[in-house]
Amino acid sequence: MLVFALAGCGSPSGEGGDGGATEAPPVSDKGPVCVGEAPAGGVRVLRGGGFRLPGGVGVQYAGASADGSSRTATLRAGARYEAGQREWNVGVGARISLAGHAYAVRQVCSYRVVLEPASARDAAALGAEPASMKPTGGEADAALCFTTNRAVLDAAAGNFPAEGESLSLLDNGGVQRFPTGLSLTVSYLDAQAGTAGVAANCAGVPVAAYEDLRTGDPLELGGVLFEVGDITEAAVRLTRVAVPRP
Repeated sequence: MLVFALAGCGSPSGEGGDGGATEAPPVSDKGPVCVGEAPAGGVRVLRGGGFRLPGGVGVQYAGASADGSSRTATLRAGARYEAGQREWNVGVGARISLAGHAYAVRQVCSYRVVLEPASARDAAALGAEPASMKPTGGEADAALCFTTNRAVLDAAAGNFPAEGESLSLLDNGGVQRFPTGLSLTVSYLDAQAGTAGVAANCAGVPVAAYEDLRTGDPLELGGVLFEVGDITEAAVRLTRVAVPRP
């Protein structure tokens, strides 16, 4: 679903790339919002979250940096944080390897990194059809949460409001759950400062943790792109953006 080692720029060897952005970057981010192109079937690792990959490994999008013309991301080994995990600073074009499973960095955005598996076997495993489209909770939902399968992604997208419409997440400590296993919460909200945080979990893994969100900022949830529409004392309102998933 949100769906999404490495020799990168900075640590092990890698090379950067360039590309363009079509949306305004967050206030605290110099941009560009995105660099590179997301391939069809790419693995989308969301900002602040992790993604389980074939072979019992995983990767996290741990940090981001942009200087107004280029963008890099800090990737961390493992689907969830543990002390001592290896990290890589990567740009578009870098290649990373996790326990012998190689991936190329195809796109780096403020809200996601898109990886492309080098192995046809890994690509097939990521796109495999799940045994069931009904979540049961916890790790058993991994096939629904960490996938590039089009049917699963379409089902996840169908659970959200239509393009141009809004999703309101209440700042009441509650969890908003979706039929394909995704759950969303408001991690914090500061209406006076105009900032908020939104966290997402799936199959027992934190798959996204967007911090310091402001009106107009982009974020992705369940394979769907949103923009922060409004932050009030009671809720964060997200508007679904009309951008197709490649």
